[in-house]
Amino acid sequence: MPLVRTWQLIAVSAVSGLALSAATVAAAGPWDSGQRKAERDKAASWSRTGGADHGTDGAAALPEAAPSAPGVLAGLHPAGAGDATGGQAVAADSGALAAALRPLLADPALGTVRSASVIDTATGTVLFEAGAREPMTPASTVKIATASAALAALGPDHRIRTTVTPGAGPGQIVLVGGGDPSLTAKKKAPAGSGGSLVALAADTAQALKAAGTDTVALGYDDSLYTGPAVHPIGDNPNLAPVTALTADEGRPDESFSGPVKRSQDPSRDTARAFAALLAERGVKVTGEPARAKAAAGAVPLAATLSPPLAGLVERMLTYSDNDIAEALARQTALASGAPASFDGVAQATGPRLAALGVDTAGSRFADGSGLGRADKVSAGLLTALLARAADPQRPELRPVLTGLPVAGFTGTLRGRNSGTSPAAGLLRAKTGTLTGVNTLAGTVLDPTGRLLAFAFLTANTPDAGAAEKGLDKLAAAVATAS
Repeated sequence: MPLVRTWQLIAVSAVSGLALSAATVAAAGPWDSGQRKAERDKAASWSRTGGADHGTDGAAALPEAAPSAPGVLAGLHPAGAGDATGGQAVAADSGALAAALRPLLADPALGTVRSASVIDTATGTVLFEAGAREPMTPASTVKIATASAALAALGPDHRIRTTVTPGAGPGQIVLVGGGDPSLTAKKKAPAGSGGSLVALAADTAQALKAAGTDTVALGYDDSLYTGPAVHPIGDNPNLAPVTALTADEGRPDESFSGPVKRSQDPSRDTARAFAALLAERGVKVTGEPARAKAAAGAVPLAATLSPPLAGLVERMLTYSDNDIAEALARQTALASGAPASFDGVAQATGPRLAALGVDTAGSRFADGSGLGRADKVSAGLLTALLARAADPQRPELRPVLTGLPVAGFTGTLRGRNSGTSPAAGLLRAKTGTLTGVNTLAGTVLDPTGRLLAFAFLTANTPDAGAAEKGLDKLAAAVATAS
């Protein structure tokens, strides 16, 4: 089920006064909540009617598209461009914005170190900044960088393959992991489309039976990823060991969100699940699945694909999904010729972002999820990446914007800037929370209809709840005072 797009939210907000009664958000898998109070709230799934026949009364009539709202986005024209009425776009008032933000940024709830950056995405004009070049621990807002690097490296249409190949000897097959974080062994995927072990088992059984084989020895190959599988912070219920062959994010129960004790060997457990699925389809698997190496150049018997990378990025950002984040970071490393490991992620992410023309000075990307405190980015880097994602010349980066949660409505922002907040429905942002660290970065429409990017990073905050409220006030001020 597709996530709601930025232009849809803007249009509905402008035309219907934020009456988003038809909003759709897929229950797209888990989001990280390791030390993240705000991100433990379960994101709801709302149904949407669509594809209906509007205004036709005959059975033979063809369905018509729902009426659009032309001209709603006229206010988003770059500075100097004529608006829908032939006038000039109104420039953002940086003086009013600074006057609104400075006292809010001084709130003691925001800790002892704060940095801020607000820019006009259409022009790149800096509207407000305070310590905007100072590298700080970003927590989960680093996922904006993870998403940008992956999309730049691989493109939004890239899919990750999980395959089954013939083994070294007769009657042997190998399940080969490609690092698909959407891979599931459930008969009904809990998070929408993705790689399916069920479908892969069905196709594999069909291919084996066509070749006259009904008994096999199963090996599994997770060698695509290297280095330690466990995050440097240690065993954590918010992230499974990072392997190239993991089904259902290593969750041993029926959950698909929130913290839970994870499998200590996701690759082996995935292979066991696959063996059981083969048995259900009439193919006997002898012995226990064992690690094996797929033969180079072997033609797969069957394959299953992840959703396009754009969909994985959107799911990761909306629900702050750590497992997807670490998988995408490794895919970036592989595409860059670096090892698919935490070290390889550190080597590959910065150069990929620098190639987008943003200043990465002082940055460090020790992981893809932001669970580690060794990550360092600046508020200015985050707003620059958001501006790149809004650039019409970089459509491959658009999922960075469309995946951001919507204030008051979706994902990790469903309960923030909600209700009567002036930012409800207009603000999209990635949250970030570690003990003593609270961050928020995203986009918002200002009163003139211009799209602004903002980032607020804080450290040494005494109370997470109070810090989140302070960040929400800052973001709402960007929506109203600029």
